[in-house]
Amino acid sequence: MSDVGREGLAALAGMDSADRRTACATVLEQIENHGLDTVRLAFVDQHGVLRGKTLMAAQAAGLLANGCAMTSTLLAKDTSHRTVFPVWQAGAGLDMAEMEGAGDMMMLPDPETFRVLPWVEGCGWLLCDLFFTDGKPVPFCVRRKLRDAEAELANRELDIRFGLEAEFHILQVDDWNRRPEDAGQPGAVPDVSLMTHGFQYLTEARGDQLEPVTEVLRKACVALNLPVRSIECEFGPSQVEFTFAPMQAVQAADAMTLFRSMVKQVCRRQGLHATFMCRPQVANLFASGWHVHQSLLSATSGDNLFTPEAGSDLLSLLGLHYTAGLLAHAVEASVFAAPTINGYKRYKSFQLAPDRAIWGRDNKGVMVRAIGGPGDPATRVENRAAEAAANPYLHLAAQVWAGLQGIDDKRDPGPAADTPYKTDATMLPTNLMDAVDALEASQLFRRRFGEKFVDYLIHIKRAEIARFLSEVTDWEHREYFDLY
Repeated sequence: MSDVGREGLAALAGMDSADRRTACATVLEQIENHGLDTVRLAFVDQHGVLRGKTLMAAQAAGLLANGCAMTSTLLAKDTSHRTVFPVWQAGAGLDMAEMEGAGDMMMLPDPETFRVLPWVEGCGWLLCDLFFTDGKPVPFCVRRKLRDAEAELANRELDIRFGLEAEFHILQVDDWNRRPEDAGQPGAVPDVSLMTHGFQYLTEARGDQLEPVTEVLRKACVALNLPVRSIECEFGPSQVEFTFAPMQAVQAADAMTLFRSMVKQVCRRQGLHATFMCRPQVANLFASGWHVHQSLLSATSGDNLFTPEAGSDLLSLLGLHYTAGLLAHAVEASVFAAPTINGYKRYKSFQLAPDRAIWGRDNKGVMVRAIGGPGDPATRVENRAAEAAANPYLHLAAQVWAGLQGIDDKRDPGPAADTPYKTDATMLPTNLMDAVDALEASQLFRRRFGEKFVDYLIHIKRAEIARFLSEVTDWEHREYFDLY
């Protein structure tokens, strides 16, 4: 073993290519040129949250070759950071000796992800993939799940582009609630006030009120090479939307992950609280969604394969089959689109959010919105089902697998819907419990993500649900405490 990782891990893992060595040399050169003191190594966990360590920049060469040890129980936790697998037992409840006893796994940096963090003096950042100490890949590495989907696209001589629109809230903090009695799993949340009163959707006046912080975020996006396209004042109070230019699959998921983490860190340093929670329990706030634009391209010509021929309407036949796949597998994909209990409180009629699996022409009430048409190289579909807290790697991978299955089955999406909240169609789940049941029964996602991974994710989500059901809510207390 090296001092922080596994000696020769990159070679053991089959990652020690000439291209990677060149990329690593570039990283080391940038670290020296920028005079960096520290480097953060991070990986994306099962919830889409970045976890990692900060190390001295002098160790960078060793870290790139040998990786860095990380406690394996981080993959066994629910959203309260409780370990929900019996890691002290044989097999750790996963039939995996590697996960027993809170032992180490390894983070191996991807040199292509290197950034200099603009809000931290002298600090670089690298996103990592997960391996065991023998070089075998960790089966719960979510980044690898999306790479598998990209590989299948490549096998079919296809490529994909994802354009992201992320909504979130920025709130002024009145009290961080950091008293010892406020700690816990989870701890007390901050007391907050609004940055703007809102309900002035896309007005310049409201946008200007938010500009002192959104401009800082925009500049951070530019410094991080995140292809931000627009900054918008959303419908609700203190609600913002950032949109991004189209990216390849893993690139888009990396960008969404880094963007969310950057927003929270930069805002916190300014005494603000940024949240991508779907529907916060703050008066008058509106739900936040994550809209994912997508189109398939020819890997050889680069042509957009969703663009229909002249005289056709809306989408090409391939685009219609792909759309039909998104609709047909929407229910079983709901855990990937809305992985939190809170996320299902957004699926309401007449709320600019879908409540059923339908598609339509440029209609913001349907689940899948078709945009473009004959001669338009930007023709695409926009899936509006996801909450902004979704794990980017799992949600985008599920999009690919569902769309490709629709192509393989030559599915027909049916007629485009003009009345999204009256059209007869399969309803989306109204709660996480039903969504988990649908994923458990999914043959498609068990085949594509793997039986072990699906069962692993279901176990974590059921632990989260069990904690929720054991708590007495404000609603229950108001409903019954005085009545009975």
